[in-house]
Parts: sequence; C-alpha cells; structure tokens
Amino acid sequence: MQQIANFAEAFIKLFNLGGENLMGLVTGILPTLLVLITLVNAIIAIVGQERVDKLAALASKNVITRYTILPILAVFFLTNPMCYNFGKFVEEKYKPAYYDATVSFVHPITGLFPHANAGELFVYQGIAAGITALELSTGQLAVRYFLVGVVIILIRGIVTERITVMLMKKQAK
Repeated sequence: MQQIANFAEAFIKLFNLGGENLMGLVTGILPTLLVLITLVNAIIAIVGQERVDKLAALASKNVITRYTILPILAVFFLTNPMCYNFGKFVEEKYKPAYYDATVSFVHPITGLFPHANAGELFVYQGIAAGITALELSTGQLAVRYFLVGVVIILIRGIVTERITVMLMKKQAK
C-alpha cells in the first residue's frame, strides 16, 4: 500500500512542478513574447503587407540578399513556421536553398528576438543559463549568435543552391 501511495504522491508532484514551471513562464517570457508579436504585427500593419512583400521580392533577386536579408525578414516578421512562405518570392531552382537558409536561422535570431521562434527559446535559455552562471553577458551571446547565424545561412544557402542546380542539370539529362 505504501508503494502505491508513494507513486501517487510522486505523480501529483510531477504535475505541481509542471504548474510551477508554467507560472514562471507566464510571469517571465510570455508577456515579452506577446508584446513582441504585437509590435511586429503593428509594424506590418503600418508599413503595409504589400510593401513587405515587395521588399521580400526585391531581396530574392541577389544571391547575397536571398540568403541573408530575405531569411532575416521572413523569420523576424512572419516567425516560425510562417517564415517559409517568403519562398514564394524565390525562383523554383532556389527554393531548397532558401528553405535551408531560413530553417537554419530560426535558432540564431531567438536570443535577440524571442518572438521569432518561441520553441527554440528554451534551447537558447538553457545555453544562456550557463553563460549567466559564468557571469558573462547574455546580450553579447545573443548578438554573436545572430551574426554567426547570418554567416552560416549565407554559406548554407550558396552551397545548397549550387548542389540543387547541379542535381537539376543531371536530372535534365
């Protein structure tokens, strides 16, 4: 009987801990995320969806901006997973590379703009906890993540584009 009682107590304790974690999120990061999402939606409403779309179409024309500016704009304004919709502005042969660059950026942007991918926020916060324990700046970590992320998505986009074009040529034979 004691084992059953211990199991029941442990079972309920698990849910109590989950509730405590949820309350920490409700009073911590969730208000920040809601305000950021509201701000981004307000910016889109003020600027206009058409202008955002035109900027995205313009960014898709150049290889550098296609794999830097376009994914950054997409992830910032549309967040994950809607950011992949900006692929509609990219020529068909560049879509796999655009996707590769964009999907590779949903984590590096999270430190500066947590609204962009709330699912990745927990990963970033885990890493940031280690930086905080070392009494280092999480702001510097976020900026470095962002900048390294931009370099990585550019490299991945260009490499994936070249591989895709090469495979398309082979398939056409």
